[in-house]
Amino acid sequence: MLPRRIALILALAIPLGGCLVGPDYRPPASRTLGVPDSYATPANTAAVPDLQRWWVNFNDPQLDAIVDLALKQNLDIAQAVSRLRQARESLIQSRASLFPTVSGNASYSRNINIRGRTFGQITNAGIVNENYSLSSDVQYTADIFGGVRRGVEAGRAGYESSGYNLAQVQATIASEVVRNYVLARAAQASAAIARGSLAIQQDNLEIAGFRVQAGLVSSLDAEQARAQRAQTAANVPTFERQFEQAANRIGVLTGQAPGALKAELAASAVIPKGPDTVPVGLPADIIRLRPDVRAAERNLAAATAQIGVAKAQLLPQLTLAGSINTNASSINALTDIITGRVFGQLAQTIFDAGRGRSVVRARRAQAEEAFAAYKASVLGALEDVENALTALATAQARQRELEVAAEASGNAATLARSQYRAGLTDITTLNNTEASLLSAQSGLATARSDQAQALVQLYLALGGGWNPAAPPPTAEPLKQGDGQPTPLAAQ
Repeated sequence: MLPRRIALILALAIPLGGCLVGPDYRPPASRTLGVPDSYATPANTAAVPDLQRWWVNFNDPQLDAIVDLALKQNLDIAQAVSRLRQARESLIQSRASLFPTVSGNASYSRNINIRGRTFGQITNAGIVNENYSLSSDVQYTADIFGGVRRGVEAGRAGYESSGYNLAQVQATIASEVVRNYVLARAAQASAAIARGSLAIQQDNLEIAGFRVQAGLVSSLDAEQARAQRAQTAANVPTFERQFEQAANRIGVLTGQAPGALKAELAASAVIPKGPDTVPVGLPADIIRLRPDVRAAERNLAAATAQIGVAKAQLLPQLTLAGSINTNASSINALTDIITGRVFGQLAQTIFDAGRGRSVVRARRAQAEEAFAAYKASVLGALEDVENALTALATAQARQRELEVAAEASGNAATLARSQYRAGLTDITTLNNTEASLLSAQSGLATARSDQAQALVQLYLALGGGWNPAAPPPTAEPLKQGDGQPTPLAAQ
């Protein structure tokens, strides 16, 4: 039970924290942020679906497993979690300033009065004096003008911003894993196309050799066929390098050594194909969907609260303090006489050469900067969606045309081979048709890869990879323990 004098200090402080200086934060309206009513690029404006685990739309269980592994083990995510924990502790420290500081002290002393000595040894111990003392001090700076509460407000906004930053890192890592997985599969597909073309060109080279031996054509045919085969073969190492790089990147993204997943990825698989269209909603939805945008908005809220912190420093500061103590020669007598004191101090800066007001102006400028950063993040997010929609549409258009080109080139190459064997066409025509087929097949594989990557780009632009309906991290009870906070994104 607190002694009456300490309780009196707290009772006096309660009515002193009624007002808050500085502007009250209000989130800017969409119009203020320059958000248009609709996207400039044709899009499916239906409501955005749940994109927490958007990568499952590619229907690739191996991809799902790798993304889940990255979300658990990625080191960038681990760093973001640590930053969130730091922000949480900073908020706890800010909240502590709302309460008094209480300290205590206990001491014991024993004095022996020596009356005489014989040959350097004590002959009479004399009188023993013992002393016990207890004391306690309490100090509290009353938050009269709300400077501390504005600081807590800024700390809470900073904590929420760290939570959204964590969600953004998780979303980015998921998209990087999927993107590199698509690149790995595209490299495998391109290498398979090149090897298939290489086998056909080897047959063409043998046929040209037979025709040269038979005297039907000159050695020019054989040399041209040999040159084309070598050019095709030279492409295979490039595709193998691309696969190695993508596989290495996936290993690091999962928090492992670069080559950790190469064995699992070595078996060729098709390039993942997602849905043909994704609803993107209205431009105003991007403010809610994107964690980086929400982090920027929280930064603006924190900067606005800091204006109140600076303004409160210009006003009087009331500090209340008190102490109690007791002193006795025995433990049983400690409660016989208890003394204490209570005092208050009112401090006001009279002259600081304009430093305090300069700090207020600086905080206002920081808030203006935070607003500009918030608006830039909103417009940048809208740009990301527009660019992703364009990339997806163009990749789909290219894929449709390249499918026709690949089919036609395949038919032409089949005819050219049969005609060359029959002596009805020359080696140049055959080489040209084979080159066209290889180009069309490689272009089709690239278009499929581009379409998948455009989908990844669109999902990330829409804030996919976390749950925008989840409460901010400060919705969890604040505890003094050091338990790891729950990430906002789905695990």
